[in-house]
Amino acid sequence: MPEPRKKIGLTLGGGSARGWSHVGVLRALEERGVRPDVVCGTSAGALVGAAYVLGQLDDFERWLGSLEKRDVLSYFDFSLTGGMLKGERIFDLFSLHVEDRPIESLPLPFGAVATDLESGAEVWLRRGSLRDAVRASISVPALFKPVRIEGRWCIDGSLSNPVPVSLCRALGAEVVIAVDVNGGLLSRQRAFSQESEPTLLEVTERSLHIAQARLTQPRLAADPPDLLIAPEAGDIGFLEFHRAKESFAAGRKSVDAVSDELARFL
Repeated sequence: MPEPRKKIGLTLGGGSARGWSHVGVLRALEERGVRPDVVCGTSAGALVGAAYVLGQLDDFERWLGSLEKRDVLSYFDFSLTGGMLKGERIFDLFSLHVEDRPIESLPLPFGAVATDLESGAEVWLRRGSLRDAVRASISVPALFKPVRIEGRWCIDGSLSNPVPVSLCRALGAEVVIAVDVNGGLLSRQRAFSQESEPTLLEVTERSLHIAQARLTQPRLAADPPDLLIAPEAGDIGFLEFHRAKESFAAGRKSVDAVSDELARFL
């Protein structure tokens, strides 16, 4: 008798606008007959993963692909407390394209990673409101306001676990496919001008890039996935959400790059 198929987990890393590469990865995996049994994510990976688990990735992908630069700017609602952006408009739009449900009622095991603002510990969000979990996971410091969950102020999960392989295994995955959109990020990022001082947004963006890049490598070494997929999307800016189609293409291309390994792996 053939051996029973092992339970496949898919973990989607953080990366802001680069995280839309996860959509391309999911599409390419689907075309190869790969459907995960467990999904988890950090930051943008949590957002895309939620849309996938709900079966609403088609609508979400169409919306992302329709975004233009002026649309993105109109979603930024500035605040003087807690962050440069409150994130209300962005998350209102998210709720229009990905419904809210209790995580426990989802058709697949799902989890999102956030970071406890007080202790710095990673927080695994595996129950309660899906919308609140994703919002906490994607709350980038200095850009979005933190989210209060279970008595803790939570911020972006990329600061504690950029590619949460450990959470994926804890949710029952026997083999894990991880998607890291931050590989080679620092070497591919646009250079700063030598004549003018970097803006506050540039400093914030670059600081988060450094933190993500430096943390991802040791975390993946400590919690190695069975297969790592690495879209090359480092030239896409932190808030360039309107470049979704380029991110989709990068995601698809990254799966093509490991197609032989993927076939052997499965």
